[in-house]
Amino acid sequence: MIQNQKRIFLYALILTFVVFNIGIFMGYMLESSRISQINSMYVTAEIELLDQMAQKNSFSVLDLDCDLLVKENIKFGDKVYQEALTIQRYEDANIMGTEIAIQHKRFDLLRALFWINSIEIKQKCNPSYHDIVYFYKYNDPSIEQDSKQDLFSNLLGELKENKGDGLMLIPIAGDNDIPSINLLIKKYNITEFPTILIDEKIKVTNVEEIEDMEKYLK
Repeated sequence: MIQNQKRIFLYALILTFVVFNIGIFMGYMLESSRISQINSMYVTAEIELLDQMAQKNSFSVLDLDCDLLVKENIKFGDKVYQEALTIQRYEDANIMGTEIAIQHKRFDLLRALFWINSIEIKQKCNPSYHDIVYFYKYNDPSIEQDSKQDLFSNLLGELKENKGDGLMLIPIAGDNDIPSINLLIKKYNITEFPTILIDEKIKVTNVEEIEDMEKYLK
């Protein structure tokens, strides 16, 4: 009887060890797959942004069509937003290793460059769309900030769905200590997170309903 109990215990221990290690391996493979996908997304987005910047810089020299330039900018802006949602889903799944945090910084910088490029396009072409830059706290937000940021994210997502191409939504983490983003934060006097900046003019730090946002877009 004692020998059987020892044998059963040993089998259970071995099975637990095997299952535990399989779980770790599968988790590692899943995270590696997601990081690989994010890397691929970044490289593609970087190439497309460089193309956008080349179009903008060639505008006066090549006599490019403003409508085409704006159309391509809106298209890229929508892609930036969708990529932000994808990364957020990965982070919500608790895939929060160092590599993901580094990738997040890369995308923040890419979004900042896109925003600067969009400002220059607006100055050249005077498009009809609005741009909204959403600055939020990425590293260890307080419970109050986290709750507020969930509300802001949901409202902005709904607003983007309603406005479509009429709205350029650019989320940027404001606390990743990226010098160029810090300069933008200083220029527009962003003093707290989260803050919503509309058309480089209007700052919103408190909002409860989508109607509170829509009044700024008329």
